[in-house]
Amino acid sequence: MPQVDPELFDRGQFQAELALKSSPIGAFKKAIRLAREVLDERFVAGRDIRRLIEDRAWFVDQILKEAWKQFAWSDQADIALLAVGGFGRGELHPYSDIDLLILLDNNDQELFREPIEGFLTLLWDIGLEVGQSVRSVAQCAEEALADLTVITNLMESRTIAGPEHLRQRMQEVTSPAHMWPSPEFYLAKRKERRQRHAKYNDTEYNLEPNVKGSPGGLRDIQTILWIARRQFGTLKLEAMAANGFLIESEYRLLASAQEFLWSVRYALHMLAGRSEDRLLFDYQRRIAPMLGFQDGEDKLGVERLMQKYYRKVMVVAELNDLIMQNFEETILRPTEPGPAIPLNSRFVLRDGFMEATNPNVFKRTPFAILEVFVLLAQHPEIRGVQVDTIRLLRDARHLIDDDFRRDIRNTSLFIELFKCREGIHRNLRRMNHFGILGRYLPEFGHIVGQMQHDLFHIYTVDAHTLNLIKNLRKFRHQEVADAFPLSSKLVGMLPKPELIYIAGLYHDIGKGRGGDHSELGAIDAQAFCERHGLPAWDTRLIVWLVKNHLVMSTTAQRKDLSDPQEILEFAQLVGDQTRLNYLYVLTVADINATNPTLWNSWRASLLHQLYNLTEQALLRGLDNPLDREEQIRQTQAEALELLDETEIDEDKAEQLWNQMGDDYFSRHTPADVAWHTAAILQHPADGDPLVLIRETTEVGLEDATQIFIYAPDQHDFFAVTVAALDQLNLSIQDARIITSTSQFTLDTYIVLEADGRAIGNNPERIEEIRNGLVAALKNPDEYLSIIQRRVPRQLKLFAFAPQVYISTDTVRQVSVLELEAPDRPGLLARLGQIFLEFDLSLQNAKISTLGERVDDVFFLTDANNQPLTDPALCARLQQAIISQLQEANGTTPVSSLSF
Repeated sequence: MPQVDPELFDRGQFQAELALKSSPIGAFKKAIRLAREVLDERFVAGRDIRRLIEDRAWFVDQILKEAWKQFAWSDQADIALLAVGGFGRGELHPYSDIDLLILLDNNDQELFREPIEGFLTLLWDIGLEVGQSVRSVAQCAEEALADLTVITNLMESRTIAGPEHLRQRMQEVTSPAHMWPSPEFYLAKRKERRQRHAKYNDTEYNLEPNVKGSPGGLRDIQTILWIARRQFGTLKLEAMAANGFLIESEYRLLASAQEFLWSVRYALHMLAGRSEDRLLFDYQRRIAPMLGFQDGEDKLGVERLMQKYYRKVMVVAELNDLIMQNFEETILRPTEPGPAIPLNSRFVLRDGFMEATNPNVFKRTPFAILEVFVLLAQHPEIRGVQVDTIRLLRDARHLIDDDFRRDIRNTSLFIELFKCREGIHRNLRRMNHFGILGRYLPEFGHIVGQMQHDLFHIYTVDAHTLNLIKNLRKFRHQEVADAFPLSSKLVGMLPKPELIYIAGLYHDIGKGRGGDHSELGAIDAQAFCERHGLPAWDTRLIVWLVKNHLVMSTTAQRKDLSDPQEILEFAQLVGDQTRLNYLYVLTVADINATNPTLWNSWRASLLHQLYNLTEQALLRGLDNPLDREEQIRQTQAEALELLDETEIDEDKAEQLWNQMGDDYFSRHTPADVAWHTAAILQHPADGDPLVLIRETTEVGLEDATQIFIYAPDQHDFFAVTVAALDQLNLSIQDARIITSTSQFTLDTYIVLEADGRAIGNNPERIEEIRNGLVAALKNPDEYLSIIQRRVPRQLKLFAFAPQVYISTDTVRQVSVLELEAPDRPGLLARLGQIFLEFDLSLQNAKISTLGERVDDVFFLTDANNQPLTDPALCARLQQAIISQLQEANGTTPVSSLSF
């Protein structure tokens, strides 16, 4: 800490201010305000962050000393003011709590009650955020024994005012000789660390990380310092380096990471004007330019900031694991090591950990760098790598150059890893953690820590990639078979499972370079396969999977799966059953690794449906596509068989079907046709609108809820329906809009609750939905107002101009309106209102929400049931949608017309 800093605190000026005023509060507040301004100016000017937070702690020391002097403490009084916790370390961020301990010689607090209360009241009045406790030495011992947090706080203490001997006595009675011996303290801190990490899903890569508490954050650094203090009496990183628990290179890395995190935290506090450790999206955007990260052609400044953040916390996490393992070997296993069990001439197994047989093993045989991970995968009983061997491995990373990458021993070992029965994901993750994977595959090194600034991609590209491989491995385990039955079945049928892991490793490797990442990744995958000597068939499959890894999800979510032509085109792209199996498994793993919270039963059902329809097309032969009329006849025949079990007259059913049109039968299952038919024929012709609700019955479509509506058609039907569903807090996943020749609507909506949950077998909720829809549809003239729900904080931050594209499908004779826009409550209801105003009929809709973005497709006709051919009308429609949906964010809307 600085000895004197008159710019920060001018003691003479302060004393003069005190003398001039009857109350000291004004002088204290002025000093605090001026100091904050000075410190913030120094931060913006680029002052060394370590010096800056020490400056703030020094300033607060001076203020506390002056405040303490305002009360009549005798020089002989057995009472002292101590800084504890982070403040005790001499570190203080702008709005961090100022942790204080008022320490007494004995339990008689009454003697000092009045000055203590006056002192704390003064601190409150002058605006200091203080966390305080008043204890005797004996009470400190009692509470420290019972509470890990208390003993941790007391370990970091300084005397600010009063006699130093009280603190020394407190330190003595709470020392490891009396409580929390080093092994017990280590185990407790290790457990605390695991619990804290679990709160953040055990990942460093949260979208809005907590700079202090998240894995790889500042608390992880503090944890190793606390353990070192308890064991060795050292509290600084420099001391850990001096005693061998950190080597010089590790110390520099850890110190650099700590300083970067301190800078981010200081900026957070400054911008928030309070103690804030969550790096929320809004702060990310504002902090980026403060720390010198500007927008570029390929990346936003905020993405550059976050890539550096994730790389720094990855370093902290890696070194934290290494040091914790070092502590475990030193603190928990201080006795003689066990016998060495040879693995080969280069490595042995001792006490469950792999060790190098000599310190030059990687220099003499560089291929041993990759051999480590293959051995770990081949021997799942190995608990990990011994600390000294990890350090040898880290020191040998520079040996990985182009010659190393071309060496057949190394390429063979790397491919061997993908063929292991166990441990593929775990050891790829280790390779990434140790900085090996990005060196062996430089293209992978570019995506380490790379984050896309949106709500859909919740992991960095490297973490997402490794999660995808983890999902692929999980599909092989029986415990996930219920959640992913088809994936679990297919993954066991793949002729060469290692190929899908390699495709997974490369599927997103082209991100962040500009251009189509699938195309760029396919080029990299081709080079990888050639360098590793893979056969031509294997290479073609891997490259094809990387290039087309998005096609199945895009087709399922944006195309009309009831159209045989769409299925035929997808089947032609796939080509054969083997590729279909590989692509399906890769797609499911990819979506779940991107954002598992957005994976729902409807998305799963669409992929399953596309898989089944494509499989049928491949079995039938690509030269023998399904005839639409044949499909309709088959659906009707199966529906009649189901109706035979009821009292419905077959002739009446067929008379009704003659009015429904071909689209209806091509877009519904026989079970749904039978269900709808029976209900329509039994429904009074002059009754209320018919609303049927049940969980879907199609194979693979379980857990979504199907709402079928039958009523006289009118132009406002869609607008009223979606507004009513919105009022009922339902999320529309799919809309099948059909009008019969008798001018009755035959609309089907697939819905989930707004939070993505299935409605399920909930009679009360189903009745509420039915009654709400019937009431709205009976009185369409009383058009429901667009629901005004609060826009969630995160969605507000991702405002961008809606993009509207209108084209004509000449085969189906409809106009296709594609919309990309920020997700907002009531969005579909707003669109329904616009379609109503333009006198448009909605024939079909594909609804998809990806994080903060909707990606919807609407199939429209005009009042004469024809495509929209008037460019002026289309332009007005686009402008109406943009005006309704565009956020006031200064962006330019994007629109496109094609006929």
